[in-house]
Amino acid sequence: MRTEIDLFGVFIPGLLGCLVVALPVNAVLRRTLARIGLYRFVWHRALFDLALFVMVSGGVVWLSARVGWL
Repeated sequence: MRTEIDLFGVFIPGLLGCLVVALPVNAVLRRTLARIGLYRFVWHRALFDLALFVMVSGGVVWLSARVGWL
C-alpha cells in the first residue's frame, strides 16, 4: 500500500517521513559511537556512517510498518 503524507496540500512520500525520523536517531547514534571511541576501529568513517544510516532508516521503516503508520 502506497502512503503519502498531506502537508498543506503538498503530498510527500511516506518514505521521506521515515527518513526524516531516522536522521536525528542516526545523529545521536553517531555521536554516541564517537564518544565511546568505536571509530578508531573503523576503516572508512563515511562509508560506515552511510551503512549505519541505511540500517537505522530500514529499522524505522520496519517499525512504522509494524505499528501501522505506513
